[in-house]
Amino acid sequence: MWLVDGELLVAHDLEDVVPGVTLESLYLDPLDDLVRGRGGSVYPGWSGEFQLLVDIKGDAEQTWSAIESELGEHRPMLSRFSNGKVKQGAVSVVISGNRPLATMAAAQQRLSFYDGRATDLGSPLPSSLMPLISNNWTQLFSWQGVGEMPAGERAKLRAYVATAHEQGARVRFWATPDRPGAARDAVWTELADAGVDHINTDDLPALEAFLSARG
Repeated sequence: MWLVDGELLVAHDLEDVVPGVTLESLYLDPLDDLVRGRGGSVYPGWSGEFQLLVDIKGDAEQTWSAIESELGEHRPMLSRFSNGKVKQGAVSVVISGNRPLATMAAAQQRLSFYDGRATDLGSPLPSSLMPLISNNWTQLFSWQGVGEMPAGERAKLRAYVATAHEQGARVRFWATPDRPGAARDAVWTELADAGVDHINTDDLPALEAFLSARG
């Protein structure tokens, strides 16, 4: 997410931004249409929250301020923090990448939440600010799905998840193996068995099949 001339443009790299390809046009407007047309939920008959992860690539303070302003136009569908309490909405926006932690923590009202890192595990940051802890898998674990997961790493993973859940945060890892095959399936199995809340992948049909097979 890049803030360019007042527009929140969606691209991984700045040189790839295209005017008009925005957070609002790609995500917020379509989600608003879904929620309004489906009785207040992204998915029909489902009462859970839909998490939208927004990755700030540019200046943290200015971009977050612009995001909050744009989210205000979609307030009815969003989870929000106000005066110490969270009101759950159909869509929860979590800010990743360049995150202005001090500014977000000081805000009395906001429409977005903070994506923590492994260094925030066990910290005093409340779930009303940090509902998610994400980290690069390869920074914490050497196992890439070949052979048995080392017992020490399995224990570390489960302790990590347990600690996060105790402080009210969900768990996500990025940079896990994502090429089809036994190694990816093995890592997904360990993540699911450990209670990891979000499994990252670019292959959504494969993940759907994997989770469906687990029942």
